[in-house]
Amino acid sequence: MSGDRLDASPSKGATVRNLLPLGLLFMALVSLSSAQDATQTPETPPAAPLPATPESVTPEPTTVPSAAVPSAETARSETKHRQHVILVVGAPGTEEYQQNFATWAARWEEAAKRADADFTAVGLIQETAASTEQTPITADHQVLTEAIAEAGKEKTTEPLWIVFIGHGTFDGRTASWNLRGKDLSAEQLSEACDAIDRPLAVVVCASCASPFINAMSEPNRVIISATKDGSQIQYSRFGDVMSLAISTLDADINRDGQTSLLEAWLFASRRTAEFYRIEGRLASEHSLLDDSGDAKGVRSELFEGDQIAATVKNPDEIDGQLAARWHLVRSEEERRLSPEQRKTRDKLEAQIKELRKKKNDLSEVEYLQQLETLLIPLARLYESIDEGPQ
Repeated sequence: MSGDRLDASPSKGATVRNLLPLGLLFMALVSLSSAQDATQTPETPPAAPLPATPESVTPEPTTVPSAAVPSAETARSETKHRQHVILVVGAPGTEEYQQNFATWAARWEEAAKRADADFTAVGLIQETAASTEQTPITADHQVLTEAIAEAGKEKTTEPLWIVFIGHGTFDGRTASWNLRGKDLSAEQLSEACDAIDRPLAVVVCASCASPFINAMSEPNRVIISATKDGSQIQYSRFGDVMSLAISTLDADINRDGQTSLLEAWLFASRRTAEFYRIEGRLASEHSLLDDSGDAKGVRSELFEGDQIAATVKNPDEIDGQLAARWHLVRSEEERRLSPEQRKTRDKLEAQIKELRKKKNDLSEVEYLQQLETLLIPLARLYESIDEGPQ
């Protein structure tokens, strides 16, 4: 399968997030850009403890402190849209799996709440909600597609997250999510998402997940699968650690006070691999991430920390750049940026990164002149945030 390929757009890495005065930010970034271009591996934070036994639930790590979630008056007045999480919990099959899935789902729901994101639950989690009426199990497929259609109507730069927790199947041609009642195939999910006019993240925490990358991959999308191909049919533990990593500082590799989707995926992939290694088991799941739109995906082994390993021969083709910019639970500083300001910031930082690649082909004067045209608007953007609304 194409999902087996291990190289496919560069990781963004840690970027400047401090609200510095114009002069200080300019001097700091010039110094950074004038430094040696040799790749350095950032320090990896301590890993969260592994489950004590193969079937136990991973202990809850330190969560993002409350200070990282500012009050409503802190948010920029021009922010009209919010992120949206559609959480899908499939048919568990056994009581043990049901308990595990419910625990993982509760973490995602809590993360969405702390992120001030819209939240839609489909499947098992509905049974635990405070409601006297329960959605008929045969309607989960319809409820999901209708929720996607409704969330996809909103034209915004804020991502829509579709997260599946459960079991998957693959018959050699088609992969599906096991929902209560009618299952949902990768092709059906792709069709349901065709009209979406906003960034999209699809996180498939299930067996047989890789074909969803092939079906869903497009520009401005991040697709994560718990497996590297459809033949990995065993119970997937990836969803346990992923549900912990998405909103905790344990997975904040670059220490910027928030966990990106890339960092969460790297953390979950590595912790899942470590589980099998410690237990002496043959690993039955190998996660992939695709955010370049090439439907091929990349494995976590190509990264050191949250940076592409220095030994990789084609770093410009490695996925991760888009995922590094997406955070479900954002830091206080990040949340002070409006979606439009965030888009401008990301564009300027991407241009700075590309300019640094050309440093050796330019004279020092040319390089600094071009760098200045990017650093000054970036510094002014942060200055305007620090000053607050006028």
